[in-house]
Amino acid sequence: MENVAFLPSLGPTEMVIILVVLMLLIGAKKNAELARGIGKSMGEFKKAKNDFEKELLLGEKKPNKN
Repeated sequence: MENVAFLPSLGPTEMVIILVVLMLLIGAKKNAELARGIGKSMGEFKKAKNDFEKELLLGEKKPNKN
């Protein structure tokens, strides 16, 4: 795993421990909201990626008019 620029000395294990502690501090309600937001963002990202790939494929299939 690559080091994060602002956390160069932390390994993957330390990052997981920090995430677990943060999740415990934030609480269950906020964790659910955060997970829901991340899920929606990932869905939007995948949709945008698929739309972009479709446009690229359509662009390749269209013949040039030159």
